[in-house]
Amino acid sequence: MPERDEFSFLPAQAADLGRELPPVERVRLTLADGRTLSGLRWGAAPPAVTLLHGAGLNAHTWDTTLLHLGVPALALDLPGHGDSSWRDDAAYVARVLAPDVITALEQWTTGPQVLVGHSLGGLTAAAVAASRPDLVARLAIVDITPGVDPSAGPAQIRAFFAGPTDWSSREELVERALSFGLGGSPEAAARGVFLNSRVRPDGRVEWKHHFAHLAAAAANAGADPTTPDAVKAVLSATGWDDLGEVTAPVTLVRGERGFVTKTDAEELARRVPGADVRVLSTGHNAQEEDPESLARLIRPLLTTP
Repeated sequence: MPERDEFSFLPAQAADLGRELPPVERVRLTLADGRTLSGLRWGAAPPAVTLLHGAGLNAHTWDTTLLHLGVPALALDLPGHGDSSWRDDAAYVARVLAPDVITALEQWTTGPQVLVGHSLGGLTAAAVAASRPDLVARLAIVDITPGVDPSAGPAQIRAFFAGPTDWSSREELVERALSFGLGGSPEAAARGVFLNSRVRPDGRVEWKHHFAHLAAAAANAGADPTTPDAVKAVLSATGWDDLGEVTAPVTLVRGERGFVTKTDAEELARRVPGADVRVLSTGHNAQEEDPESLARLIRPLLTTP
């Protein structure tokens, strides 16, 4: 795989969609404890929407959605993912992550945001909206509720991340992803691997996100790699309290083949009066499976009072 940078894929993606490519830049800040928080700023104007990815992903998961959306935006790398620092305590739960997101919003935005979160990012977004309502105009959560079974999701994905922690090349990792039925086309798999991995000083390739290393450690310790405790804790440590305290309008986007069942969605609607529930014909990662339809659902949230 030829050497390139993280933005090299965007011109072709924009051209394929017939969309104009806005300026996109990597932004970083140093947190009070010395950790780094990183993200992508889309457009030259202040962000109107901020997006938080799910566990094991990174800010680039939103690239195609944001090309369709075409508005100034901020896509964050949650702690332990992308170019943001790993947490020494491996505490990747919503209420622990929320203060870092709040710091980013205070630093990089100038007004209340439409806050969009997928999976772990959705639970974190709810915690942010509950604790700092002044920063959030509307909340959209994608295929997650606090009631979701913490063991939900395809076992092969968890087993995939619980495999070796380093490889000789990105090509080897692409082949592994395709052998697990992940990544879509070879081109899409190559892009995903490039954006979610890094080359260490010794030349070996490793995942950027901490979850793969935690899952591998659990497997090496004799635990079931398809349900590592660290991954299950992401959901099980989060209750309904945060969503119940959100004062901003709430939209739930559920994938028909995703983690959130119809019963889960009905429970959210019962607990959050006035919540708007929308359904897409996707699995869990709606932003990658049908980014155009997801952008179509987000766009009205930017203008609705």
